[in-house]
Amino acid sequence: MDKYTVLGRIGEGAHGYVLYGKRNRDSKEVALKKVLVKKLSEGIPIPILREIKTMQALESEYVMELLDFFPKGAGFVLVTDFMPSGLWEVIHDEENPPSEALTKSYMAMLLKGVSHLHENGIMHRDLKPANLLIGSDGILRIGDFGQARPMWKEKGKPYTQQVATRWYRAPELLYGTKKYTEAIDLWAVGCIFAELINKKPLFPGETDIDQLAVVIKSLGTPNEVNWPGHSSLPDYNKISFVHSKPIHWTVLVPGANPTSLDLVKSFVMYNSRKRLQANQALNHPYFTTAPLALCETKLPKPPHNHRSDLKARDYGNKAEQDYQALHFLLDTVL
Repeated sequence: MDKYTVLGRIGEGAHGYVLYGKRNRDSKEVALKKVLVKKLSEGIPIPILREIKTMQALESEYVMELLDFFPKGAGFVLVTDFMPSGLWEVIHDEENPPSEALTKSYMAMLLKGVSHLHENGIMHRDLKPANLLIGSDGILRIGDFGQARPMWKEKGKPYTQQVATRWYRAPELLYGTKKYTEAIDLWAVGCIFAELINKKPLFPGETDIDQLAVVIKSLGTPNEVNWPGHSSLPDYNKISFVHSKPIHWTVLVPGANPTSLDLVKSFVMYNSRKRLQANQALNHPYFTTAPLALCETKLPKPPHNHRSDLKARDYGNKAEQDYQALHFLLDTVL
């Protein structure tokens, strides 16, 4: 850590935390991700090694660059550029909602990043707004490659199904398959796009079973026409759901125009083989329909403290809500 000065804390996750700092030799702002390791004496754990190798293999303006990595205490530190904002912040910033043109810009950058991953044989396996970061230049970049891995060259070889954050997890994963493709990332892209429009998650399940129930209630009960072979998935016979008719997409994503809805539907479908590839999606009419995406030189630059300010604002709003609820309770009692 001698090369860096820690100036603050950005956040934390299941396997470590992220610090804000500067590189001493040039004062470059950086994020230092500390990944905790149980037995450092046994060397670099496979998941961390895979994350490092994945980031080293990718070179794209729309993918986070790994600047440095080194062991530190009971873990490893991965160093990347400091990103003052992200798509989670964009979605939750009610005072500054993105324009349709800016939403289109973010989707284009996301698809370019995902296309680069897939063209290089990488599945991200945890795409969600919190892992899509926005730099001081306004560019959106894909981050957090802790669950990413290369795709098997031999088709049909299994992977772990314990991947992806629940709300963005593809239905084949929810039914326990270990034989999946990069199409799980494309499902997540569709969920993210709908969330950008709705400003709330498309499928907010509370448990893994509830997640599947929410998807089926929304898209309707799958059948052999819209999802060939689904009945042979490992967990298909372990649980049954009430037969559901699909909810109309204008109800699921009420703020979307027809071309936006068509793009969402191109990703959010049961049949993973028919989900639109990222590079193909960039040619979708959505991107040629007015308003057009912004030129990258005209992208809005997020404030340096966007993330911390938004968290403080949310905390203040929650405190005010709690205060009002307490007064209401006291009024009813007294």
